[in-house]
Amino acid sequence: MTSTETGSWQPLTNVEGLPLIGGRGLVRLRLRGEQGTLWEVFYPAGVRSPEHRHRHDSHIYLLTGSLVGTAGGVPTHLGPGQTLIHPTGVPHTVMAVTDSKWLEFTEAIR
Repeated sequence: MTSTETGSWQPLTNVEGLPLIGGRGLVRLRLRGEQGTLWEVFYPAGVRSPEHRHRHDSHIYLLTGSLVGTAGGVPTHLGPGQTLIHPTGVPHTVMAVTDSKWLEFTEAIR
């Protein structure tokens, strides 16, 4: 069963219990199902996540703006329409070079 309810924007101040660096973002639920959860995320320019890791794969699809993401210490520059995967357990970061909005699919923990 899948929920298609869209949540309202909520402040995003930390990730995996660690505070964001350089400000705060916004997040809202877009879709939740058995396979995982789809989030819409907004970071203003200069906001970044601290290095962290998850117990699930995360897939980012950039809608607007410019991001620099790392996975395992390797930087990747993203423009609109580009993607980045953060594999389970791999340390990673995300930084907004400009105001940026993306979709992030977090796979269900198995």
